[in-house]
Amino acid sequence: MNGGNDINSYYENSSFQRIAANFEWLKIKDEIIEKFNIENINILASNNYNKTIIRIADFGCATGPNTFLSVQNIIESIKQKYKTLNIPNPTHHHDHEITTRNWLEFQVFFNDLVKNDFNTLFSSLPKDHTKDYFAAAVPGSFRGQLFPEASLHFAYTSHSLHWLSELPKELGDEASPAWNKGRIHYTGEGTPSGVVEAYKSQFGKEMEMFLEARAEELVVGGMLFMIFCGSPKDMPLSSTANATTFDFMASILKDLVQEGMIEESEVDSFNMPLYNSASPEDMKDLVERNGCFTIERLELSKPSSWLDNKEMEQVEEMIQVWMKHVRAVMEGNFIKHFNNTNNKALLLVDQLFTRLTKMHLDHSHLLQRWCNQKVQLFVVLKRIQYQS
Repeated sequence: MNGGNDINSYYENSSFQRIAANFEWLKIKDEIIEKFNIENINILASNNYNKTIIRIADFGCATGPNTFLSVQNIIESIKQKYKTLNIPNPTHHHDHEITTRNWLEFQVFFNDLVKNDFNTLFSSLPKDHTKDYFAAAVPGSFRGQLFPEASLHFAYTSHSLHWLSELPKELGDEASPAWNKGRIHYTGEGTPSGVVEAYKSQFGKEMEMFLEARAEELVVGGMLFMIFCGSPKDMPLSSTANATTFDFMASILKDLVQEGMIEESEVDSFNMPLYNSASPEDMKDLVERNGCFTIERLELSKPSSWLDNKEMEQVEEMIQVWMKHVRAVMEGNFIKHFNNTNNKALLLVDQLFTRLTKMHLDHSHLLQRWCNQKVQLFVVLKRIQYQS
């Protein structure tokens, strides 16, 4: 993700992710109100007021502002749930007005990798956030345990789990069936099956690590909400918007090889660390194998349905905005791989995304197909005692 808040930053180019996540918010609210058993969870702090302290973590928070909206929605849903219960207000020794805050407090943890721009994140934290929650940063990979055992009540992650922490090693082995020469992803036309299997296997390993870590951290009865890229089990890999984008990128990189800007070997060794093809069946298998959660909700949705039936002028405008989002998210991968002392990568990404935008505009008729695809997984899990 691009840090900071300039024109190419994630902070300025994440509205599509926010809109996609918003499709799930009413569902999240319903799940919390219906299924979070606040009265059965031991979350009373040992203080004079017996305040209930609820701890929430957003895994893969990036630089905002989406994470703040997500947290606020969770908190408001919990408050609404709390008000439906007949829990007596604690005795107070102050003469100020009793509000929800007097007996219900929230501690929110914002997690992302160490290299995340936490300065931008916290400089944009709502000024009055302390009225609703206390905030803290927790840097580190969410594939490992980041919190003490049974210390969290809610875990949330949006548009992060489809990113791989590392690429399958087989992709870089010329002797391997997973050698991905001339391509940068597994979704392109004619991709060897070994490449697809390598990506899927890596995703499965990392999802297992994520679930194991959250199982350690969540209290029994705690809830885990996950929103990330997925697809129906029978959807052709090459039919998605991401597949087309990666094919276009590979084509542009080959052109840049012909123009002498980069070497062919550099393209052959580059692959995007993204797996966006997890199906509901895949997730069901992974959760059941883990044994620490019940599946409360598992479904695919259409995150881009709001783009349907747009006029051509609007379509072209949306494509240009979309390409800015793609650059904000993926530019760092290209700079890291292609960089050298002559700042070649900076010139490369400018060329790449200028040409990529044009190629998408030239194929704008595909938007109608893309916006009706169910390519977003929404998963709600509830922590239970381990089932062997």
